[in-house]
Amino acid sequence: MHATINGERTLTDLDFARLSKLLGRELPPSLADLLASAEVTSSRAVASDVVTMYSRLELVDVDTFRRQTLTVCYPGDAEPAAGFISVLSPVGNSVLGLKVGDVARWHTPNGDTCAAEVAAILFQPEAIGDYQK
Repeated sequence: MHATINGERTLTDLDFARLSKLLGRELPPSLADLLASAEVTSSRAVASDVVTMYSRLELVDVDTFRRQTLTVCYPGDAEPAAGFISVLSPVGNSVLGLKVGDVARWHTPNGDTCAAEVAAILFQPEAIGDYQK
């Protein structure tokens, strides 16, 4: 049960630092891989089309075209029923660092493969000058 990292991913320096602190926990292999291979940029310099922590985004399933809105958050803030998805979940760590137009791929707990396009970023903290989220 892990996300597949395909292509280049970008993390802000703040997201990278905070996620690195989670390394004491058992991280999904894909998140550990992301931390090891991501391009890290300043929170002030990150492009507004990149999924960062606490970004609210719209995903479109590549098979069913079903749209879903979710916010990527830290485990303590996760409320899946309200659309707050932990970065430690397969979906959460598969979208982090992607850009609008990229396709996230992950496996469900029962082994099914899912894929969804990042159709839009509806809110990104850095885009409004919030560099502390």
